[in-house]
Amino acid sequence: MPNLFSPYTLKGVTLRNRIVMSPMTMYRSTDGKMDDFHVSYLGARAAGGFGLVFPEQVAITPDGRTSTTCAGIWDDDQIEGHRRVTDTIKMFGGVAGIQLGHTGRKGSEVPKYKTIDGYPGGSQLPPDHPQGWTCRAPSAIPYGGDHSFPVHELTRDEIKDLYKSYADAALRAADAGYEWLEMHYAHGYLGASFFSPLANQRTDEYGGSLENRARFHLEALDAVREVWPAEYPLTMRLGSDDLNPDGTQFDDAITAIGWMKEHGLDLADISLGFNTDDMRNNPMGNQGFMLSRAERLRNEVDIPIATSWNLGVPEKADEVIQNGVIDLAFLGRPALSNPHWPVWAARELGYDNPFELVPDDWRWWLENFRGHEPSIGLPPATEILSEEESAA
Repeated sequence: MPNLFSPYTLKGVTLRNRIVMSPMTMYRSTDGKMDDFHVSYLGARAAGGFGLVFPEQVAITPDGRTSTTCAGIWDDDQIEGHRRVTDTIKMFGGVAGIQLGHTGRKGSEVPKYKTIDGYPGGSQLPPDHPQGWTCRAPSAIPYGGDHSFPVHELTRDEIKDLYKSYADAALRAADAGYEWLEMHYAHGYLGASFFSPLANQRTDEYGGSLENRARFHLEALDAVREVWPAEYPLTMRLGSDDLNPDGTQFDDAITAIGWMKEHGLDLADISLGFNTDDMRNNPMGNQGFMLSRAERLRNEVDIPIATSWNLGVPEKADEVIQNGVIDLAFLGRPALSNPHWPVWAARELGYDNPFELVPDDWRWWLENFRGHEPSIGLPPATEILSEEESAA
């Protein structure tokens, strides 16, 4: 029976465990390039035992970024920084994955932790601002709220150009040493907005029916599949539910993932659509709230599955791997809060040798330390109470 620390093989790539560092936007790039920050930050997670390590979503075009300080791979000059990142991840035993995407109508943002010219973090800058631009989307419908500047509706020719941008980015990613490629079609970004009736109100072959709303996904997937090495996994993070009666429904996602499998998709990483702030019965505070959808997808489509969202309690992540609900557990905030989360989780779960997850030179010192054991710097494994015991 698999568990959180069992190897996982997909296509020609084997991960040392089922723990994935999820892409997290860092706002630390200049001209889309990765630098020493990304090397140290991502290398630390590989050294901490994560099996698959993603940088942030990487933009396929300049206007595909969230902000002007986000990473990209639309230019050959950006390959060197990515290669430094992949070399470091591999040196520490991880597999380097890249998540390609385009933010669509959620671009031109102020970094979350900043204020620019009176615009607060997370809000949208106007198109005429030096750090802003006109966002592109399937329909000329702004996201709303503090993202209400006019949006350019993509033409058919511009859609075709985006397919080429995806393919060109995939070629650069392979050149840079990535061995796992995920396409980001969730969280209100371009792919998610093509899929959602809330954002896509086109009347041509890219709008209306589910088949038309999934066309962008399938054609972009085809473009990448044609150039991406066949031995490397090609996966997708899909906005599978808008939690709104007028938006994407999970039934839509199940059908579309079946089509994507026919087009060469190797794994479905399901998340929410986030095409509106008007989400009903918002589950964000619930542990593992995507798992019931993952289990249903497993029952209806024969495809490997991953998900994220509140899986940072080791017992829960291990349980859903053992029960076959998902194949991989994506961790975002837990990976930021603890670069050695896999080591800590292994100790919590009673794993035979948790320190085998770190580089051999560190491992020797940790396994052969002398002195006061609690002073090693990592707390001893503790018994985490169940919800029932905690409430008692």
